[in-house]
Amino acid sequence: MKKSVLAILAALSMAALVAGGCANKESIKSEEAVVPKAEAAKAAPVKAEPQSESAKPAENVAPPMMEQAAKASAAKLALETIYFDFDKSDLRQDARDVLNKNADLLKSNSGAKLQIEGHCDERGSAEYNLALGERRAKSAMQYLITLGVKADRLSTISFGKEKPAVQGSDEAAWAKNRRDEFVSSK
Repeated sequence: MKKSVLAILAALSMAALVAGGCANKESIKSEEAVVPKAEAAKAAPVKAEPQSESAKPAENVAPPMMEQAAKASAAKLALETIYFDFDKSDLRQDARDVLNKNADLLKSNSGAKLQIEGHCDERGSAEYNLALGERRAKSAMQYLITLGVKADRLSTISFGKEKPAVQGSDEAAWAKNRRDEFVSSK
């Protein structure tokens, strides 16, 4: 009796091991978008060329609809984009110069509110790039506040690497994607 019970248990154990080993394994994508689609489509970016020779990115290859939306947004308030060095959120001198111009425009349009969008190049994890994009946006926001723009008119959002300005895996494309864009609303 004990031998037959042990034989049945051994057979059930083997069947469970075989069935468990043959089960379909679920694949998990580690780099899925973290930003909801509704948020990503919320605002159209304003494009501008960088100020320094060291950060001259490749030509803009944005889709036509994105360019039209950028022109419509620029018509409201012509704010320029600032660019960052690799893995940095501190403001270069050319970025400070652009922010000075943007602050003057904001001061002359007292009703305008501004959303600062932080972006990164494709290198690094989605989570890391979201955090870096947030640091970049906050860095620009703090500088604008020191220039006299009221904090209640400013907000930040990070898109990380989810909304590249230029597709590509070279330094020229990466330099164009490491940026803060400024979207105004009244």
